Amino acid sequence: MKNKREWGRVLKFTLFSISAGAIEMASFALLNELLHGSYWPCYLIALTLSVLWNFTLNRKFTFQSANNVPQAMALVLLYYCAFTPLSTLLGSYLADTLHWNEYLVTFLNMVLNLVTEYVYDRLVVYRGAVDTARRPEEQPAEDCQ
Repeated sequence: MKNKREWGRVLKFTLFSISAGAIEMASFALLNELLHGSYWPCYLIALTLSVLWNFTLNRKFTFQSANNVPQAMALVLLYYCAFTPLSTLLGSYLADTLHWNEYLVTFLNMVLNLVTEYVYDRLVVYRGAVDTARRPEEQPAEDCQ
């Protein structure tokens, strides 16, 4: 039963991440086409918008966490303190130096973000707090013991 619930969480996280990816890609495209500048400012603004969306939905619906919101957000911020510079430098190198397509680079960063953030969220941000926002009648029988 726990394995089934975990796969459900993975599916929800993926679907919410796809919606966040759509926000990121749309805002990146808008900024990239309007500004015609360097890769990194467009990417950083788009990433910030998608992170806010993704955090809000996944906290409430995927992990159903009653965790302290500022604490959870601070932990997510720590993840992005590592992910953002690395993905920005990689993206800038691929797009600006090697002249890879900016949209392909952004998509690759999004896939890398999806995989690494799920693991981080599950094991660090919501460790011990998964399903704590569920009402007692929603708790599966083995969780109530």
